[in-house]
Amino acid sequence: MRVDLFDFDLPPERIALRPVSPRDSAKMLVVRPDGAPALEDRVVRDLPDLLAPGDALVFNDTKVIPAELHGVRVRDDNRTAVTFTLIRREAADRWRAFARPGKRLKPGDRVLIGEAGRACLLGEVWATLEEKAETGEVVLRFDFSGPDLDLAIHAVGSVPLPPYISGKRPTDAQDLADYQTIYAREEGAVAAPTAGLHFTPELFARLEACGIERHFVTLHVGAGTFLPVKAEDTAEHKMHAEWGSVTAETAAALNAVRARGNRIVAVGTTSLRLIESACDETGRIHPFSAETDIFITPGRPIRSADALMTNFHLPKSTLFMLVSAFAGFDLMHRAYAHAIAEQYRFYSYGDSSLLFRADAVPGMERA
Repeated sequence: MRVDLFDFDLPPERIALRPVSPRDSAKMLVVRPDGAPALEDRVVRDLPDLLAPGDALVFNDTKVIPAELHGVRVRDDNRTAVTFTLIRREAADRWRAFARPGKRLKPGDRVLIGEAGRACLLGEVWATLEEKAETGEVVLRFDFSGPDLDLAIHAVGSVPLPPYISGKRPTDAQDLADYQTIYAREEGAVAAPTAGLHFTPELFARLEACGIERHFVTLHVGAGTFLPVKAEDTAEHKMHAEWGSVTAETAAALNAVRARGNRIVAVGTTSLRLIESACDETGRIHPFSAETDIFITPGRPIRSADALMTNFHLPKSTLFMLVSAFAGFDLMHRAYAHAIAEQYRFYSYGDSSLLFRADAVPGMERA
């Protein structure tokens, strides 16, 4: 499909710079492709009333690391400021990262991250640039490895907020709590699975009291999630790869949910992309532990989930393409127009939606 079909006019003030408090007081637009009303304004804390006992929520328990590193390239007596955003760990002492500016970096360059003159784990980290790609990616080999490197990154790094937030305000201490789900457990993400940011202990307690199950998978969200789609057609776009895991226990539990006639609700596009990667053509979910670069667009059948809870996404993004595939191309354009008119807040710190899956995808004649 043409990428411009997924464009819409989003006023910049609709992009949220801070989350609401409490988290579960955010608005939530319910979208029912085959129901009435098709669009219904609710709030996140209404979620237990919209599900049935025996339904199951699937959460991504990845934990955001302080993956933005500010430093200087040291070459002889010359020093140049540079910022790295970690993408993927490749060895105990190596990380692949985006570098900016990266044009003048060369393999062999030494990089100082943090404050010179302080002990490593208190704020000074050295690395050597081992590889550089034309895409702006580099490979950094740090002077420390394993748990020591993890501690050093936590000491000198900062939370890599999305560019549409960081471009308008600096990251601060509040973001350390705001940009992490309450159930985050497995370190490795450089971006939060933001649909999960709306959950509170109180909401978890209500869901449990209503007999709604919780299951966890892990997909380490990469910095590629922020990359724009530059192709003119979706068939020409290459998705970034991210590592994910679905345990045998979780796969069996989700298959049991379906077998008894209940619904699987993916919390976030990351959860959906992962269980869809682990799903076969019959809808059965299998254990999974690998990278996935699955790209979900209208016309691709979705078999793993019956509903999707997700925030509102940017124009022409792969995520807006995904929700259009899930609930229907025309209906999602209507839903987003409604959300803008009703002053819903968009993206990572914004409001939520609960989408029920469409059996058919309307609007394909426009492709």
